[in-house]
Amino acid sequence: MTATESRSAVPAQATPAVVPLQPEDPPRVGDFWLQARLGANAAGYSYAASDDGGRQAVVAMMTEGSADDAAARDRFGWSVDRLPAGAVLGRNTDDDDDLALWVAIGPIRPDDGSSSAADERLLAERRAEDVLSTVLMDRIPQVGRMRGPDFRHYWENRRRPGLFRIWPLPWPAALRPASRVALILSLLTMLLLMLVAMLIAWLLFRNQPQVDPGPVIPTPNGTRTVTVTPTNPPPRPSTTPSRGPGSPSSGPSTVPTPTETGTGPIPTRSPGGPDTPGNPGDRF
Repeated sequence: MTATESRSAVPAQATPAVVPLQPEDPPRVGDFWLQARLGANAAGYSYAASDDGGRQAVVAMMTEGSADDAAARDRFGWSVDRLPAGAVLGRNTDDDDDLALWVAIGPIRPDDGSSSAADERLLAERRAEDVLSTVLMDRIPQVGRMRGPDFRHYWENRRRPGLFRIWPLPWPAALRPASRVALILSLLTMLLLMLVAMLIAWLLFRNQPQVDPGPVIPTPNGTRTVTVTPTNPPPRPSTTPSRGPGSPSSGPSTVPTPTETGTGPIPTRSPGGPDTPGNPGDRF
């Protein structure tokens, strides 16, 4: 079907009102930036889109529920394969098992107010609608008399847009100049707050005393290493009278005062051992 044939096949009607993109809608699929919603049913959504080169297109994309159904994916691919070769501007394949299938339909010339441009857009929208209707199977004629409940797909309640993958990421290409300025200002503000927080932390903790050393851990042989740092000058030797066997006081004698200097293990002695001194009275 060409644009000339569409004038007789498609009744003249006004272009349907578009709906802005919702938060769950993808900003981009493939090479096409999505601009607005054109239609929706249980099988998928149709979007107005354009690529970086300015080509206008209508993108049909499956919903989350229909994309998880293998038979629905087959019907989508079969319907896209029936489109004219020049009408398919881009698509993904069944190799993307974890993604929703989509197709970009065109070509659509820029809107210059002519009837040809309107017909091309309307034709692309009709083709996208046909692709989604094939997935939904709502145009299959009834065979025989209708009895019992109506047919309904098990995935019709899952109407969110299907999973998509964006690479390269749309940010910041999709941002307007005003949005770029706001983003740069927000990043600079965050950086300034981080620097102020680091400065406050440095001012609070710069004069903190050093942390005390950890506890003394005994060695397996029962000794402990003790480090004694003298803070005062060493004490002078004390002078005490020395008693000899014949005189009560025969002269002064120097008895050094034991002090702990340096480092070294402190031995542990048990009472009554060989190195234990005896009764002090035995020394005389």
